[in-house]
Amino acid sequence: MASRPNSYVAVPDVFLSFLSFFLLIIILPHALASTNNGLSEILKDEAVARLIDLGKVSDTEEYLERTFQSPASVRAGNLIRLWMEDAGLLTWVDQMGNVHGRHEGLNPSEKALLIGSHLDTVIDAGKFDGALGIISAVSALKVLKNRGMLGKLRRPVEVIAFSDEEGVRFQSTFLGSAAIAGVLPVSTLHVHDKSGVTVQGALRKNSIEITEQNLTQLKYDPDSVFGYIEVHIEQGPVLETVGLPLGLVKGIAGQTRLRVTVKGSQGHAGTVPMKMRQDPMAAAAEMIVFMESLCKQPQDYLSYDSQCTTSAVQSLAGSLVCTVGEISTWPSASNVIPGQVTFTVDVRAMDDLGREAIIYEMSNRMYHICDKRSVLCVIERKHDANGVACDPELSSKLKSAAYTALKRLSDENPDEVPVLMSGAGHDAMAMSHLTKVAMLFVRCRGGVSHSPAEHVSDDDVWASGMAVLSFLETLL
Repeated sequence: MASRPNSYVAVPDVFLSFLSFFLLIIILPHALASTNNGLSEILKDEAVARLIDLGKVSDTEEYLERTFQSPASVRAGNLIRLWMEDAGLLTWVDQMGNVHGRHEGLNPSEKALLIGSHLDTVIDAGKFDGALGIISAVSALKVLKNRGMLGKLRRPVEVIAFSDEEGVRFQSTFLGSAAIAGVLPVSTLHVHDKSGVTVQGALRKNSIEITEQNLTQLKYDPDSVFGYIEVHIEQGPVLETVGLPLGLVKGIAGQTRLRVTVKGSQGHAGTVPMKMRQDPMAAAAEMIVFMESLCKQPQDYLSYDSQCTTSAVQSLAGSLVCTVGEISTWPSASNVIPGQVTFTVDVRAMDDLGREAIIYEMSNRMYHICDKRSVLCVIERKHDANGVACDPELSSKLKSAAYTALKRLSDENPDEVPVLMSGAGHDAMAMSHLTKVAMLFVRCRGGVSHSPAEHVSDDDVWASGMAVLSFLETLL
């Protein structure tokens, strides 16, 4: 019987070399491109479309405005909730109006990773502030759901769309995240807006009943939380300057908001002699000009002691910013000397002691100006938040995820992910009272924010979603 021929045939080395070259140069890039194309449908195309849709949900037709528990805010929350459910998440709205979406993963008893940002806006806002962080997280989880991997996460993951971060309506920021973190004073429920509606009343109008007792019950147990991450537009020009879409945040500046009320003598604009006037508008103008000088050159005004050190003043020189963003008069008529002027002051700095020194000096000088002009001055502190340092370990993981994301989106090894400080306040500030936090910034055009000109490119939206996805993949 004839022997069966051997089925093994030697393959020349030159053929193997050609095959390897073909796989690496021809097939693999196409395979990676195909994978990225699949991801881009959700992380880019759909995410951008959702940002546009959410940007249309406004309380006015002329510009974008969504404040705490306004009709548009509620509609936005409902839309976000639908998107969360589309990503396979269990959803609910809590008693502070925060929208939650959660998946328990493999181990519901494990500590949960929280990812969040805010759904409210300033007046005449851009559509990326807050919304980008929510949508990038939901989109990344949807990718895992479509891959059948959502249930394989080693710990629960929860996305939270916070009801209020900007503080526009009640002049009290972080209503949503501060409640979750357990640092929102119960007295906040009785703070009222310009129409006399309280926080509690605004919630009640939307069929949400909250009392001082169940406000405290909104606080998460710190032992149930692994950490909190937040993706947010940079709101500054650094990333655009260095030509990179993502940057890691190492810390957030502390912030104080003041409301200054100046009361004078109301009178006829044509009959009261200049030397006899007690004009609160002129006093307010002098106070504002002084504030600008103080914040431009703090070293010229501060005295040094054990608390206000040279290093603290040097820190202020690089990070201190002060803003009067709102001013109003009564009775606000062109032919009337005002009887009262009210304005806000926003003070931000990395160094908390330095910020306190600025507020102390500013307040003393403002009272002195009022005394000199024979007007009454009242300065109220409406909001305080200390500076926050992001957690090194969690930040390192988020930075690695950002680098991985950029590498997946590029044919070349990307540059090192830059590290930045944040001069803007974020929900991560409040959440730092509950758990460790980390933040990722996304490039925005011209560094412009809180404006209709605010813009993030489609590719950078994709990069932010890819970064969250890369982070979540470390939990598989």
